[in-house]
Amino acid sequence: MSAKTIQLTDYNIYITNFWNDLKQVIGKKNYSKVVVLVDENTRQHCLPILQQQLQLEQKLLVIEIKAGEQHKHFATCQYIWEQLLAHGIDRQSLALNLGGGVIGDMGGFCAATFKRGIDFVQIPTTLLSQVDASIGGKLGIDFQTIKNCIGLFKNPQAVCIDPVFLKTLPIEEVRSGLAEIIKHSLIADEIQWKNLMTIEDLNTVDWSSILVPSLGIKKTVVEEDPFEKGWRKILNFGHTIGHAVESHALESSHPLLHGEAIAIGMICESYLSYKQTNLPEESLKEITHFILHIYGKRIIDKTSYPDLLDLMTKDKKNENDQINFTMLQSIGNPLINQISDPKTILESLDYYCSL
Repeated sequence: MSAKTIQLTDYNIYITNFWNDLKQVIGKKNYSKVVVLVDENTRQHCLPILQQQLQLEQKLLVIEIKAGEQHKHFATCQYIWEQLLAHGIDRQSLALNLGGGVIGDMGGFCAATFKRGIDFVQIPTTLLSQVDASIGGKLGIDFQTIKNCIGLFKNPQAVCIDPVFLKTLPIEEVRSGLAEIIKHSLIADEIQWKNLMTIEDLNTVDWSSILVPSLGIKKTVVEEDPFEKGWRKILNFGHTIGHAVESHALESSHPLLHGEAIAIGMICESYLSYKQTNLPEESLKEITHFILHIYGKRIIDKTSYPDLLDLMTKDKKNENDQINFTMLQSIGNPLINQISDPKTILESLDYYCSL
């Protein structure tokens, strides 16, 4: 079976059995060297699959970094750049980023800035990175507890997605990735939302059938607004509060996975939508029930509210010192550039805590 292809303006996304397509991408430019960035998890579970399938004449040079969002910062970038220099990587080289969102964000950022930019290919291995980071060319690292504070837009040569990598993941990581698929359906596709609500067991899901329409939603949005000047902001639904919750949890002894935090953000921002943009109460209950069914509930201490609000005020999506949200008029119909006041935002957190 050949790969399913989603064509974007500057590159293609290959889904399932992409290996021949990847070989063509590598062979097309006759790269001087090929380097692959991994963490300790993808080195063990995913790199052997890559090496077996590619069987390149040239040796793959491997750079390993520590896994986890807590390492997505400048010091790790400095290590990657040092290794690129040590391996003699020049501007005619190619970087393969084999891993989840941290590898894709940071590996792409390092490739795009090393010697003013070398080509790179994203090979996302988590559900979250496959459905979220594979379209749009957003690259970056965290800085002073602010997620993706330093970064740029740069498209890869290709994105290669294979659900086979999902079999290497703990179920918590799969559940985390589902949050972005839920988000895509809530902002753009009520029919897909209804389909998702039938999920009972994540171990039996046909991910290929879900990934293609979800990626199609993001493709349409990104091509309309490649640099997030307007409509692309719909992709931020759940992320203003979700990012604050995630950043705060990273500093605690109980960190959250990205999707777990975004799930909380989607419940809270659905509540804001109910209060401010007339999202029907029945839709709010539907969203709340399904997300709690999949993710359970996280205890948020009310003493953390001031810190969460402070993190929201520093969100890069804000304008004119106001906290900016994407809200829902109804499922599949979002509104961008919605402002909410601190009192109502805290009310949304109270709503989540009361569940």
